[in-house]
Amino acid sequence: MRAAAFAELVGPDGVELIELDDPEPGPGEAVIDVKACSINRHDLWILQGHSAMIEGEALPFVSGLDPAGVVREAADDAPVSPGDRVLLCPNQTCGTCDRCREGPENTCETFSLYHGGLAEQALVDADRLIPLPENLSFEAASALPTAYLTAWHMLQKADVTARDRVFVPGATGGVGLAGVQLASVLGATGVGTTTSESKADRLHEFADEVVVGADAETLIAGAGEGSADAALNHLSGEFTNVCGRVLRTAGTQVVCGRTAGESLDQHSAPFFLSHQRILGSTMGTQPELERLVELAAEGRYEPIVDETYPLDATGRAFADMADRDAFGKLVVTPEV
Repeated sequence: MRAAAFAELVGPDGVELIELDDPEPGPGEAVIDVKACSINRHDLWILQGHSAMIEGEALPFVSGLDPAGVVREAADDAPVSPGDRVLLCPNQTCGTCDRCREGPENTCETFSLYHGGLAEQALVDADRLIPLPENLSFEAASALPTAYLTAWHMLQKADVTARDRVFVPGATGGVGLAGVQLASVLGATGVGTTTSESKADRLHEFADEVVVGADAETLIAGAGEGSADAALNHLSGEFTNVCGRVLRTAGTQVVCGRTAGESLDQHSAPFFLSHQRILGSTMGTQPELERLVELAAEGRYEPIVDETYPLDATGRAFADMADRDAFGKLVVTPEV
């Protein structure tokens, strides 16, 4: 089979198409023909050499957390059968620690993520496969496991309910766009920001309010200082303080990423005087992903895919992600 592997950790130019042996399932495993696999900042950080997860001796490395496809082969004890349309939940947990027993599973002491979806076939744990209804495309489904699941879990951690106001800086990428869409599913008001006038026109289709601007004061004035019940911060850096100023007293900010900085730049006095909370969040749980599949199939929201790429253009997909020109998810569609 062919795979788009990270041959060098130098950015998009480090992606090469390689040949690998077709995988064979062991006990509890299945092999899927990958029809679609979205890419994420997580992958890009690895490719750029900004992740401690992968060292040079592990190369070539096949990333890809979010494969959707059709079961090719499954072990006798697997809960799936050849021909099933499926989506992988990329969570990898020990299943035995206190966190796994008591939940949620994404707080497992050894929590990790699946890699290997940027290939024509993927060997996976069969109990991590979720059935896909016929009315949900593989491309749309592959957008869900990382971006939409992360945003959904953040909304749950912030206890967002109907009539709440949710501030989402950078609302045109995967997690940001998912955040304003899923806030609407919960009956909340989503306030999204973008630096692009052209993207703002599209963002108006999904966010209740849109703020255009790059500097902190513009964003705070546009969203309304002290107006939000929750903030979904997938950027970190200076946006931590921006979110803090937009939040009301006792508001909650949930942080899941570091695109804009390695640290949380938050002024301390307004933070503690306003009784605010800052919570960390990574991914979500498999039952939450199953619920997202149901909601998408019911038409409650539409996973947004900006562009699809054949397997041999995976490097170009990462270049487009690095340029930050996308609106929604970028998806690789291997040809099997």
